[in-house]
Amino acid sequence: MMIARTTRTGWLLVLPLFAFIIVAFIGPIALMLARSVYDPELAELMPRTRTALSTWNGDGMPPASAFDSTQADLRAAVQQGRAGRLALRLNREQSGFGSLIDRTTTALSLQPTARLADLDPRWGAPAIWQILASGTQPFTASHFLNAFDLKIAAGGGIEFQDKSRRIYVELFVRTLSVAAIVTIFCALLGYPLAHAIARSGPRLRLVLLFVVMLPFWTSLLVRATAWIVLLQRRGVLNEALVASGLLGDNQRLALMYNLTGTVIVMVHVLLPFFVLPLYSVMTGLPGAYVRASASLGARPFYTFWRVYLPLTYPGIASGSVLVFVLSLGYYVTPALVGGRTGQLISNQIAFHMQKSLNWGLAAALGSILLTIVVAIALILPRLTQRGGLRA
Repeated sequence: MMIARTTRTGWLLVLPLFAFIIVAFIGPIALMLARSVYDPELAELMPRTRTALSTWNGDGMPPASAFDSTQADLRAAVQQGRAGRLALRLNREQSGFGSLIDRTTTALSLQPTARLADLDPRWGAPAIWQILASGTQPFTASHFLNAFDLKIAAGGGIEFQDKSRRIYVELFVRTLSVAAIVTIFCALLGYPLAHAIARSGPRLRLVLLFVVMLPFWTSLLVRATAWIVLLQRRGVLNEALVASGLLGDNQRLALMYNLTGTVIVMVHVLLPFFVLPLYSVMTGLPGAYVRASASLGARPFYTFWRVYLPLTYPGIASGSVLVFVLSLGYYVTPALVGGRTGQLISNQIAFHMQKSLNWGLAAALGSILLTIVVAIALILPRLTQRGGLRA
């Protein structure tokens, strides 16, 4: 009886934490996943068109009732002040659709009884009606297709987007590449630093740990601004190189507002996330293994390569995965110092959430990014067990 009461008390103590996780974490993720495949906006704006096209197989032209239903939906959109919203939403499906809606609704206000094909000849194209038939369905795969630079073809198949709209695959590749580059640089810079901290005396160790922890106590905006001052064309570094004669005034280095600036600032920000897990592993390693290797005649490099490095592999794997995952979702740094070529997929997600208001596409892009992060999190235990991947 006492055990059951203690168990209930324990659950009541953690209940606020569970509620917070559900409201602040699980709920938004579930909503994001739902918005990526559920988009009822067009179905709500054009309910009659959706009903009229629900039985159409997509071949040739739709029945005459579809024209009358669409015309009624357009008149209702004008009366309710939603014509602009409808044009913007349809323009996401195909470039130029918005101008068709604007022109048609303007003409309908002057000629209420005119037929759609008489108002604009584009209404006589089957492709327009195929887009309406697929777009007015609440459940759609178009957002995920768009996230992979694909779209539903006029005949019902899948084809690539126009070249001018193929940007998301490139952004995903760039994001993964930047995350990998940042992780490699953090490993190259962080391993010697973590080793120096682990091998130093108590006082020096406190100083080095303070240096590593200092970025956590400084605003990210302040750090990014400081790097801008240092690396821009008229910044401290370029001015010093020009003053020393190493560079001419017209040979200044382009280190800011590009991919180079993004990588430099991200390495500086994320380096502690690699050093601290590795340092915790190094401090727990017994020195007897290294001493035994040296006593058996092994040279310092051989001892490091065959004994010390494998023992620190769990720390390397943990730090690398932590830096890589954090790099995938970075937004502020690329927005401040990335310029046009240094933008990552997170910046495009923010653009669709805040400016274009295409929340379905933003949710699809976020869902793909979440899938990549979850896959890495599932691979992590295999990396840290036995010092490598397990079959």
